[in-house]
Amino acid sequence: MTSLTSTGSVANQFYRVGLVGRIDRWLHAMPHPSLVVEIAGEHVAAARWGQRRGHLEGVAVEALPVGAVMPSTVEINITQPDAVRSALRRVLTRIPDRGAPIALLVPDLAVRVFILPFDNLPRKAQDALPLLRWRLKKSVPFDVDETVVSWNRQDGREGNLEVVIAVARQQIVREYEQIVESLGAHAGVVLGSTLATLPLLEERGSTLLVRLCGKMLTTVITQGSNLCVYRTSEMPSEAKLLEPQAMLDEVFPAVAYYQDTWGATIDRARLTGFGQKEAQFGGALAEELQINSGPMGEAEGVQSLEASAKDLVSHGLDALAGWMMNGRP
Repeated sequence: MTSLTSTGSVANQFYRVGLVGRIDRWLHAMPHPSLVVEIAGEHVAAARWGQRRGHLEGVAVEALPVGAVMPSTVEINITQPDAVRSALRRVLTRIPDRGAPIALLVPDLAVRVFILPFDNLPRKAQDALPLLRWRLKKSVPFDVDETVVSWNRQDGREGNLEVVIAVARQQIVREYEQIVESLGAHAGVVLGSTLATLPLLEERGSTLLVRLCGKMLTTVITQGSNLCVYRTSEMPSEAKLLEPQAMLDEVFPAVAYYQDTWGATIDRARLTGFGQKEAQFGGALAEELQINSGPMGEAEGVQSLEASAKDLVSHGLDALAGWMMNGRP
């Protein structure tokens, strides 16, 4: 959904993407490298996708030491660069970049996402960017002039103009890019990891996605091809020590906002990242919201994948699988 690089004209690429068709076309206008690398709080992973949709040519995963990556919107993210570089080197040895640009997925807390109403927005990127930064000035805890901003238009419930905006501190994006560059690779696209998973979701009706990565809980609600809610928060603990009520307390405000704004109920929920407690958390969500709740593996987009690609989703590497579907025919 969001493409950010600190060196390229990515705002233009993101601007041309239309949220007017299938979710898997949200990123159709931006570059689509076949090699995707995810740097998360707990691991570094890579997958290479073949020309045939859903065909996984190879995958590699390396665990990171605790605290090597500390996702944050404002603070240093990569606190142990040598450890991250070493893990990434082992991954790229098994899944080499072949000299082509890669897609780089970063933690959700590194990127802030806003959905804002506008009466009008200039079509030219150089005219729109100052207006967007002005609107963001009071909403982000850093200087908006030192940020990377990407955006896209969509129609709101009443047909009004909404703009989906992704913003990150330039120096934080560079942390991730520099790790890749230190190994001779180049990030052609930088993307928030949960946003990369969205093409796996159903394109009909409304879907609630609850995704846990370490302590980061991201709540997303989509309605058809619209992104309606996007919220990331840090939980007190990881899944194994987390209680369902803590998750529900984070999800409820997003659901209430969606119901009030769109005047509709949620059709289904998808969960990922909860490990062995996924059934427990899914059951709690289904009971409280009175909706069908299931793992990401049951999502419509996942069903179109080959068996090896489906395994990525079942092992918590859904962002790698979602990237494959972004922009692919």
